Amino acid sequence: MLSTLRDFWRRHRRKAFVTVGVLGSGYFLYKLYDAHRRKLADLERELADEREGERFIKAQMQAHFENIQRIADTTTLPYAMHHLSSRIAEELDLSQLLERLQNAKNQPNSLTHSEKIELWDRLKIISFTRMALSLWAMTMLSLYIRVQVNILGRHLYIDTARGFESSYFLENADMIDRDDEQKFLASADFLSNYGLPALMSDMQAAAAEILKGKQLKDFFNSTVLHETIRQILDRFMSIGSPHHWVSYIMPEDARFDRLATASSSDSKILFDVTKFDQLMAETGAVLTSAEFGSVVDISLKAVLDALVVDMGAQSGGSLTSGMPLAKLLSLVTQMGPLLLYEPSKNRFIQIIQSDPEVEIFFSLLYANMPPS
Repeated sequence: MLSTLRDFWRRHRRKAFVTVGVLGSGYFLYKLYDAHRRKLADLERELADEREGERFIKAQMQAHFENIQRIADTTTLPYAMHHLSSRIAEELDLSQLLERLQNAKNQPNSLTHSEKIELWDRLKIISFTRMALSLWAMTMLSLYIRVQVNILGRHLYIDTARGFESSYFLENADMIDRDDEQKFLASADFLSNYGLPALMSDMQAAAAEILKGKQLKDFFNSTVLHETIRQILDRFMSIGSPHHWVSYIMPEDARFDRLATASSSDSKILFDVTKFDQLMAETGAVLTSAEFGSVVDISLKAVLDALVVDMGAQSGGSLTSGMPLAKLLSLVTQMGPLLLYEPSKNRFIQIIQSDPEVEIFFSLLYANMPPS
C-alpha cells in the first residue's frame, strides 16, 4: 500500500505541484482582486462623499451670497442713499436761484440784463452739476456698498466655516467682531459726510468746462444731451490721478495701501492690524482694480442711456426733435432727485444690478476673495 502510494506520488507529483501552484496563484490573485475591488469601492464612496460635500458647500455659498445681496439692497443701500440725497439737495439747492429768476420775470426791471445772464448761467452749470453728480454718486455708492457687503460676507462665511471645523479656531482666531463690522459698513456714509464737498467742486468744474459756450437758445436733442452729460462725466473722471475719485468714497489711510500689497512675511506691516483695517484694505484694492474700472464704465453708460430715454419720455417727445437749453433746464433739475430715489423703486439701480457683467463681477468677488 505504501509502495503503491509512493509510485502514485512519483508518477503524479509534477501534476500535483502544478495544480497546487495554479490553485495558490488563483487564490492569491483573487485576494489581490478583492482587495483592489474594496479599495475602489472605498474610493468611490469617498469621492461621492466629497461631491456631496462640495454640492452642499456650493448650495450654502449660493444661499449666503443671495442673503448678503438682500442685506445690501434692503438695509445698507437705502439708508446711505437717503442720506446722500439729503446732502446733495442741501449743498446744491436751486431754490434761491429759481426764486430770483421768477422775481425777475415778474418784475422785469429788478435785475439788469447782465445779472439775468449770470443767474441763468449759474442755473445751467448747477443744474447739470447736480444731475451728473447724482448719476455718478448713485452709481458709485451702489457699487461700493455691494463691494463692501460681498467682502464682509466672504469673511464672515470663512470665519463661520472655520469655526465649525475647529473649536481651537473659535478661541484663538481673529474673527470679525461686531464693532469692526459696524464700523466697516458705516464707512458707506463717508461720501455723504466727508467726500461730497470735493466731489461737488470737481464735478462743477467739469460741468462749467463742458457747458462753456453753450447758449440758452441752443437746441438740445437726445443725442446732444447724451453727449454733453457723457463729456462732463469723462472730464470729471480724468481730473487728477486715475483713481482720484476713490478719495471721495472712502477715507485715505496709508495703512490700507500698505496692507493691500503686503505679504504674510511683512510682519511689521501686519503687526497690530485690525479686521477693520484689513476689510478697508481689501475694499480699496477692489476699487482700484481694472476689473472694477470696467464695471464702473459699464454701469455709468447703462444709467446714462436710461436717463436720456426717461428724459425724452418726460419731455413728451420734444427732446427727440430738440428744445432750447433754457427750456431743457427745468427737466434737468427734475432728474437729480429721481436718480437718488428709494433703491427698491429706483430703476437706475436695478439696471446696474441686473447687468450680466456686473453680476458676474460680484459673484467672482464673493467666491474668490482670499481668506485672511
